[in-house]
Amino acid sequence: MQRRPPDTLPAAANGSCLKGESNGMLPPADFKEPDRKDTVALKKKVTLLRGISIIIGTIIGAGIFISPKGILQNTGGSVGMSLIVWTACGILSLLGALSYAELGTCIKKSGGHYTYILEAFGPLLAFVRVWVELLVIRPAATAVISLAFGRYILEPFFVDCEIPELPIKLMTAVGITVVMVLNSMSVSWSARIQIILTFCKLIAILIIIVPGIMQLFKGETQHFTNTFVGKDVSIMGLPLAFYSGMYAYAGWFYLNFVTEEVDNPEKTIPLAICISMVIVTIGYVLTNVAYFTTISAEELLLSKAVAVTFAERLLGKFSLAVPIFVALSCFGSMNGGVFAVSRMFYVASREGHLPEILSMIHVRKHTPLPAVIVLYPLTMVMLFSADIYSLLNFLSFARWLFIGLAVAGLIYLRYKRPDMPRPFKVPIFIPALFSFTCLFMVSLSLYSDPVNTGIGFAITLTGVPAYYLLVIWDNKPKWFRKFSNETTRVLQILLEVVPAEQGKTH
Repeated sequence: MQRRPPDTLPAAANGSCLKGESNGMLPPADFKEPDRKDTVALKKKVTLLRGISIIIGTIIGAGIFISPKGILQNTGGSVGMSLIVWTACGILSLLGALSYAELGTCIKKSGGHYTYILEAFGPLLAFVRVWVELLVIRPAATAVISLAFGRYILEPFFVDCEIPELPIKLMTAVGITVVMVLNSMSVSWSARIQIILTFCKLIAILIIIVPGIMQLFKGETQHFTNTFVGKDVSIMGLPLAFYSGMYAYAGWFYLNFVTEEVDNPEKTIPLAICISMVIVTIGYVLTNVAYFTTISAEELLLSKAVAVTFAERLLGKFSLAVPIFVALSCFGSMNGGVFAVSRMFYVASREGHLPEILSMIHVRKHTPLPAVIVLYPLTMVMLFSADIYSLLNFLSFARWLFIGLAVAGLIYLRYKRPDMPRPFKVPIFIPALFSFTCLFMVSLSLYSDPVNTGIGFAITLTGVPAYYLLVIWDNKPKWFRKFSNETTRVLQILLEVVPAEQGKTH
């Protein structure tokens, strides 16, 4: 997995399946050379509306509907403090999103965190980031959100009894398979479905907000009396409240994963980010306010699915629609996450940090098929693992550590490369405040939750020897190189993929 120099990228149009003749790999016998007018490359199909749908559709998942109690628990059960943290996390996410808007308009490459860390701090840290994402974070995150999809799509059929685990996992496996197939077959259809699902999410939030506001007008404010009364808020609980809040807002960075496919990125990325974050922050805060018009803090902490509890009390028979909307919301997050993160793997492979096959494009569908389906077996393994929720807790710190580093890289690039074109530029205090907060909370979590954070830190560190073994070590055994080349050749024939034509993104 040597890093591929930019001028050695292969052109699909010449009929070559691989980056060099020395590999001895040939196109499949029935392979037809693509038309020069229809080059094999990722197309610029992400418009402003699709960009907004990627961000909103990925941010709004199951958490806001099922159990937004992480913040309430870690703020001592104080309603007022929990609402402040929800608002603060939204504002902080907006600062990070604005920083990513600058990064996305001055570094016009897909890949998100990976690309920005690579540009600012070099290949080692970038490899560690994509290593942890590929092996653990993304499969575990996809499995968790998919399990919520499986549970809530079955909820209307098990009204009076508990849903057995086997049907949940089978339905979850079906949902994961559909998402993988969809992202493998068509960028356009994946984006269109994402738009539809985003509207479903917003409708679901309105179903909660509107009755909640009506409750306020009726004077149902008893749960807002003594708003800041609760257990003492511990400074050590704040990092965990921060993780819960930032996890709920996570997704504002996913448009930057597909920068090369964004139409007019200089305008589209900043606009999509700003519009999306304002909508999500207002929606999240109002949704939590609506919950507290009907449910007390104590009841919310005991509820397994607060949106369902809320709907049962206020909406009567219509409450059966809420689990369906929650399931659709989860499906949208699954779809948006796979669509975006597969581009990180595609770019990392293009840089030589992951197997070469992951940087190849389907000859007709023009999708990064190998980079999409590489997640499938890993996600299925996570799905049937016993403790994926703990695994996500282990690695929460890793996600925010690298996001903080990526934004710190923006500050570094201001001094390292002052002449870099910056169509969208934010005041320096914005990335400084965001990166400082992320890194401070990550450091504080080492004290507040040393076991889980320490395990996550250890898992992340495995990327260092992996980098030297898989990327830096040139003198790999001959049998290993032969096996790698033959495997790549077979996969190319089976998947009908070739390297993207150099420099072409339509």
